[in-house]
Amino acid sequence: MKILMVGDIFGRAGRRTFAEYTPKLKSEKNIDIVIANGENAAHGHGLTVSTFNELLSGGADIITTGNHVWSNKDILSIIDREPFLIRPANYPEGTPGNGFCIFPYRSKNIGVINILGRTFMQPIDCPFVCAEKIVAQIKNQCDIILVDFHAEATSEKISMGYFLDGKVTAVVGTHTHVQTADERILPNGTAYITDLGMVGILNSVIGLDIDCVVEKFLTCIQGKLVVPEKGACIYSAALLEIDDSANKIKNIERISIIEN
Repeated sequence: MKILMVGDIFGRAGRRTFAEYTPKLKSEKNIDIVIANGENAAHGHGLTVSTFNELLSGGADIITTGNHVWSNKDILSIIDREPFLIRPANYPEGTPGNGFCIFPYRSKNIGVINILGRTFMQPIDCPFVCAEKIVAQIKNQCDIILVDFHAEATSEKISMGYFLDGKVTAVVGTHTHVQTADERILPNGTAYITDLGMVGILNSVIGLDIDCVVEKFLTCIQGKLVVPEKGACIYSAALLEIDDSANKIKNIERISIIEN
């Protein structure tokens, strides 16, 4: 089995790029399942119902999110009834939506867990305790378990990788929008990468207009953040190859497509 995990899709340009390259990758690399982070799909902040549907049409089977999941309130109208749209599991009890899903594919059940980091982030329940609790809850129902850890600090992401090593199939980081070159299989058999990267405008500051972000650093005044819609894009992801007979990871391949 081959599973593609796609980095944060940023704005209209990111959605276009995702829809353009995902079918090509599925065909070329015989990909079975696509998991995409839609955290920034709607103009850089969260998801709307229409952008959610656009990602599904573009090739996503499961959509994860992060700290901007509530930026567009109309997502509340679907988050409880879309089984394969998940939000971070370590939001407080009673928060709408689910923090994990179990996706049936052929004879397999694929568990996907979304967790939010808390280093340099908003205060939230412990991601490590939450992840461990969910893994214990679903491990007997799933053949494969994948974790999208939406976090800022590389140290926190690496720690989560080692914490879950041997307990899940893969831990991938999202949120920082810059793909890291540390994809590997950890000592106990879990595939890991600190950050998948993003799908969006290449010549930008993590998806945002360069000038408006540089101006903020120069003046320390927060102006309007502009999301560019035109320009060459980058498509960042990781491809997981899994041995179906043993449900063990065989390989993790970093994917980076840069438009001319």
